[in-house]
Amino acid sequence: MPAIRGCVAAMCAKMTSMSTAGQRITRAEEPRGFRRLWRVVRQLFHEMIAASFAILALAWLMSALRAWTRDVAPWLIAVSVVVAGIFIAYAVSAFRRSRQL
Repeated sequence: MPAIRGCVAAMCAKMTSMSTAGQRITRAEEPRGFRRLWRVVRQLFHEMIAASFAILALAWLMSALRAWTRDVAPWLIAVSVVVAGIFIAYAVSAFRRSRQL
């Protein structure tokens, strides 16, 4: 019985030294409330735009590949690749911007 009391006393002492959720310390510069929600919405917007540009770039690359296999004029293939490259650049830029927020 004394061994159990010692073990319980040790656990109680350990639990009283632990912090609780009410005592959580937040950083002063951490946004809270609407500012935090607005940051999340902006980050989600940039990620959705980046994903859209990536999908469009893939579509333009598939169009270029299709044109290349069907012997279309070389300038049409080049235009498709250039447009896909621009979309890829926008997608990377938007993903990086969402990570910087």
